[in-house]
Amino acid sequence: MNGSLRVRGATLHYEVRGEGPPLLMIPGGTGGAASLETVAEDLATEYTVVTYDPRGLGRSPLDDPEAGQRVAEHAGDALRLLDLLAPGVPARVFGSSSGAIVALHLLTAHQERLERVVAHEPPVVEVLPDAAVHRALVARVGETFRTEGLMPAMAVFAAGLSKDGEPAQPELPPQAAARAEQTMAGLPFFVGRIVPSFMSYAPDVDRLAALSDRLVLAGGQDSRGELPYRPAAYLAERFGAELVHFPGGHTGLTTHPAEFAELLRKILRA
Repeated sequence: MNGSLRVRGATLHYEVRGEGPPLLMIPGGTGGAASLETVAEDLATEYTVVTYDPRGLGRSPLDDPEAGQRVAEHAGDALRLLDLLAPGVPARVFGSSSGAIVALHLLTAHQERLERVVAHEPPVVEVLPDAAVHRALVARVGETFRTEGLMPAMAVFAAGLSKDGEPAQPELPPQAAARAEQTMAGLPFFVGRIVPSFMSYAPDVDRLAALSDRLVLAGGQDSRGELPYRPAAYLAERFGAELVHFPGGHTGLTTHPAEFAELLRKILRA
């Protein structure tokens, strides 16, 4: 089932699959609901899986195309989807990358609506001891975007995220390669408005610690030491919790969908 939901300043496109307890999946990057398609189909045998395009991306247009973006507003969108599609029922939530930042905020702000949250590589770099270095990276990306354009800014960003300054180029399965045009179309919005806002977001770490019994922090097996991996590892250690390792790297959801879904299913059952 596909549908749309009017929220303040935007119209959200969402998709619902399967039957069972509600599972909201929040995508990262620019892929939107399409990037979750294979994993969502797999999990729909057990859950009512809700996926969507975040505001400003894909099929979820903004009323004002120039509107700034805030993590709290994106979390409010996720809450309204839960209220529409799973009213009064505690839900499971999975988020990856920027979507995992939204999931963390949703947990701290509306824990009564959530049963379990799985946060895969949320780049909440403000929690790290060397946060100032990463603030400088975000500023450098923004300046490069303004002065040189999208692809030079993406090169600066990708190099800053990698462990050794050389970003990995994982081989994409055919269905992911076919979405390349959609991914590229969303990059200016992502680099210009999502990256600076989301990577400057500082989660309420004390609140997350108090709710850590329903939070699963995760990283990619192949992205150890890379910037998006480090906040999840840091928070897991601080909370005395296990850091779960999913197959692949930061984009393991796309590069290893079957294995990713299998592990996510085990985590959600636990």
